[in-house]
Amino acid sequence: MKTVQILYEDQSYIAIHKPAGLLVHPSKLDYHEKITVVQILREQLNKQIFPVHRLDKPTSGVMIFALNSNAAEKLASQFRSNQVQKKYIALVRGHLKQEQLLDYPLKEELDAIADRDSIQERPAQQAQTYLQPIEQVEIPVMVDRYPTTRYSLVFALPKTGRKHQIRRHLRHLNHPIIGDVAHGCGEHNKYFENRFQKRRLFLSCLQMTFFHYDLNQSFTIQSELCQDFKDVIQDLGFKYGH
Repeated sequence: MKTVQILYEDQSYIAIHKPAGLLVHPSKLDYHEKITVVQILREQLNKQIFPVHRLDKPTSGVMIFALNSNAAEKLASQFRSNQVQKKYIALVRGHLKQEQLLDYPLKEELDAIADRDSIQERPAQQAQTYLQPIEQVEIPVMVDRYPTTRYSLVFALPKTGRKHQIRRHLRHLNHPIIGDVAHGCGEHNKYFENRFQKRRLFLSCLQMTFFHYDLNQSFTIQSELCQDFKDVIQDLGFKYGH
């Protein structure tokens, strides 16, 4: 039986590390995918679980599920009001060196199948992401038009929760995330596939903080960077994770 890594569990919540490439729950867009996080976790725990948020299929990292409906509503309310603090790490093209709060409104991205009954044209919504550079490297390889190629590791802390917000904000800054098929750079994505024989989005949620009503305090769930992500950045020469 397939399992997922459990990071924390109590009577109200369970936190896991979601692998990249795994759907959280069944989707019209990936109807052929039969295995989902929800299915795996229900079989692994042999109990009911309640999804309260989502991670995109290609994104890895911390996910929290409720174990009863009351806990689910309390946590879902915090997600809706942007009270849950999330910290991601991303591998991006170029040298991003400036710490900044990017305030750049985003129009809602609609899927032709899943959102076909939604209003097609809505005004852009407020979207804010705090970006904190970690480290930069330059490798002696020509990927596009330059003789060397630069990459950066960045912490991204979204202040709002728009669809694909981190991916779209980094693309707006001309620092797309490696492995992002929708918002990334094809030449760099292909280089990573060829060099590392790996096709994944290099974006992972490292930490979530929410108010745990059972404990009556702010509570943080953390996860280590997954091994395949760590192997790639160390091979590129980054010191992070050593």
